[in-house]
Amino acid sequence: MIRRPAGRPLVPAYLSTGGVTRPSRPHLERLSVLARTEKPPPVGLPAAELALLDTLEGGSLAVVEAAALLRLPVSAVRVLAAGLVDRDLVLARAPIPPAERFDPDLLKRVADGLRALKHHP
Repeated sequence: MIRRPAGRPLVPAYLSTGGVTRPSRPHLERLSVLARTEKPPPVGLPAAELALLDTLEGGSLAVVEAAALLRLPVSAVRVLAAGLVDRDLVLARAPIPPAERFDPDLLKRVADGLRALKHHP
């Protein structure tokens, strides 16, 4: 008997996407944020898409977080999410860009101002 590695799904990822290998929305990234809409899912929605909707029931998640919870590759979740966005069942937002570096001079002036307020009667 062949044993499967622990934690690996029994169904290959490409089957969860219906054989689709590329998302219809290529702008969906690993860190894109997904949120479920109020629209009810239609009858006959594939099980993997229903599972993603259920995962988003509690709030917003990044694509990579949803992939971890569903135990699917990120590429598969990108395909599933794109299909749900196409049906207006999920909203996708671009990831928040990294913050710009702070200005050390501004930080020093703020700290000096706070110290002045602390010592002012």
